[in-house]
Amino acid sequence: MELPNRLAKQLEGDEGPTRQKAARLVVDLARVAKAKSFVEVDHAHVSGVSVITGGHGLRTFLNDLSGDESGTVVIPTTLNSAGCDREKMEEMGISYPNFLEQQFEIVQAYDQLGIEATLSCTPYDRGIEIEGEVASWAESNAVCFSNTWTSLITNRESGLSALATALTGYAPAWGLHLASNRKPNIRVVVECALDTLSDYSILGDWIGKNAKPEWDLPYGPMPYIQGLDESISFARKKALTAAAANYGSPMMWVEGHTPPPGDSIEAMNWQGVLTFTKQDLQERYRQLSPKGQVDLVVIGCPQASLEEMRTTAAALRTHMEFGETVPNQRLWMFTSQENHDLAEADGTVSILEEAGALVLVDTCPEVTPYNREKYNHLLTNSMKAEHYLTSGLNRIPTSVASIQECVRHAIDPHLADGPTPKLSQSSHGGQVTAKTQQAGLRTIVGAGLNSQTDFCIEGKAMVTDVPITYLGYVNRDTGVVEEAGHPLDGRAIQDTILIYPKGSGSTVAPYVLMGLLYQNKGPLAIINRDVCPLTLPACSLLNVPYGHGFEDDPCLLVNDGDHIRFKREDGKVSLEILERA
Repeated sequence: MELPNRLAKQLEGDEGPTRQKAARLVVDLARVAKAKSFVEVDHAHVSGVSVITGGHGLRTFLNDLSGDESGTVVIPTTLNSAGCDREKMEEMGISYPNFLEQQFEIVQAYDQLGIEATLSCTPYDRGIEIEGEVASWAESNAVCFSNTWTSLITNRESGLSALATALTGYAPAWGLHLASNRKPNIRVVVECALDTLSDYSILGDWIGKNAKPEWDLPYGPMPYIQGLDESISFARKKALTAAAANYGSPMMWVEGHTPPPGDSIEAMNWQGVLTFTKQDLQERYRQLSPKGQVDLVVIGCPQASLEEMRTTAAALRTHMEFGETVPNQRLWMFTSQENHDLAEADGTVSILEEAGALVLVDTCPEVTPYNREKYNHLLTNSMKAEHYLTSGLNRIPTSVASIQECVRHAIDPHLADGPTPKLSQSSHGGQVTAKTQQAGLRTIVGAGLNSQTDFCIEGKAMVTDVPITYLGYVNRDTGVVEEAGHPLDGRAIQDTILIYPKGSGSTVAPYVLMGLLYQNKGPLAIINRDVCPLTLPACSLLNVPYGHGFEDDPCLLVNDGDHIRFKREDGKVSLEILERA
C-alpha cells in the first residue's frame, strides 16, 4: 500500500506531532481494513463534545494535543452538539459539578484545532455548505442520512478517526467508500401506513432491533425498504435514518425515493427479509407508552428541523386556544442555532415560548445531564433519544409517542398517573450468545497494528461473541459492563485480555475506552474479530496491544476465563491458549 506523499510526510512528523499521531491512526486503520489506497476527504464532522459523552478520556486527549501550533485541521470540519445551552443553564437545572467550565474547555480545545463550533448533530440540515462528495463523519445519524438521501459518501467513523482525517485530509479507501460494498443486505417490506414522525422513527429502530445475530452484516444493517409513501418529508427521512443508526446502520435504500442499487432486487443475496405490519407498529407503541407520570417531554433528537418545531408549535397552539399551556417548562425543544434563527424569524419560537416550552440550542436530549431530583421519567417522539437516554449515559426511563401526544403530556402532568417506571432491564434486547465451551490447547495466527512494536502478554481472557457498547453500557469510572442481558454484564474489563467481535453504538466509544486506559481501568490488550473503527483508534493512540484478523474466530475458540498468551514477535501476531478455564 503506497501512501500519498503528504500523508507519508505527516507520518514522518514533517507537519508536527499532532498530525503525526493522526497520520499513524489513519494508516493503522487502512492496514487493518486492508485498504489498497486512500481517499482525499472534502469535509469532516467530529463527535465527542459533551462532558458526559467524551468524559475524562476526551479532555485528557485534547489536552495532550495542545501546544502544537501546526496541529490544526486541513479540511473544513464541523462539531457535534454540546451538553448544554450555555445561556439557559439555570432553566436546565444542570447539577453536574463544574459542567459549564468543562464544556467550555472542550469546545475551546476543538476551536484551537481549527474546528468550526457549529454544535449541531445535523450537519446536513442548513447552515453548512459542503463542497465535494467525500466525507468523514462521526455522528451516526448524520452518516446514515447522508449516505441514504444525499450524494455525500462517508463511513461510520468514530470521533477519533474523523478527527484524524480532519487533521490529515485522508481516509482509508474501504467500506462504504467502495461502490462494491454499497449494497443492501436486508429486505424490509412495510405493510402499514406511517403517519407521524414517530412512526418513521419506530420503523428505523425496529429494523435494527430485528436483525439476527447470525446474519453477515460487516458494515451493519443496510436495508432496502419497500412500501413507504410516495412523498416523504425531510423530517421523516431524518427520523427514519436516525433511528436505524441506533443499531449501526450506515445506509439504506427506499424504493421510489433513492437510486436503486446496481443489481436486480430479486437477485440480491439477502441476509434476511423483514415484514413490518400495523400490528408491529401498534405493539411498539404499546410497549413504549408512558406507564407513569411524565416528568419532562424532550423533542429534537437529532436536533429538531423546522418541520418538527412547526409541528410542535401547531399542536401547542391548538391547546392554547382553549387556554391550556405547558406548566413549569415541562417541554424542552432542542435545535441547532441555524434552525433556531429561522424559526425565530417566522414566529415559531415565539409560539413555543408563549406556550411554556423551553427552546434550547447547541445541545440535544441524549448528551444532556438531567437533574435527577426533578426528572426521572422522560417522554419523546424519537427512538434515537429513547435508545441513549435509557442507556448508562443517563439511565432514565423514557417513553415514546407522537408529537401531538407528547404535547398533551407536557400540558397535563397527570395524564399518565402512577409511580415513576423503573429500568429493570435493557429495553433494546440484544444479540444472543452462540458460545460453547471449548477443549484442547490451540495457537492461532492473526494480524496487529503496523505502528506497534513487539509485545508478549499473558493473562486471563475475558471473552464474548456479543459486541460491546462502550458509551452508556461500560461504566466510565470502573470499567464494569452495565448492560442487562449482555454475557459480560456486571464484570470489569480492567487488567484482562479482552476479546470481542467489535464495538457498537455511539461513535464516541473510543473516548470512553481511552478514559479507562488513562485511569488504569482498561484491559491489558484487546483482540477483535472484525475491523472495529470504534476500538482501534484508542489502541493505536495509546499503544494498547491489539490483534485482529485471526484464522479462526477467537470469540468462539477462546473460553471466557482461559489463561492465554498474546504476543507480537517479528511483526507476527499470535494467540496461544495455555490453560482452559
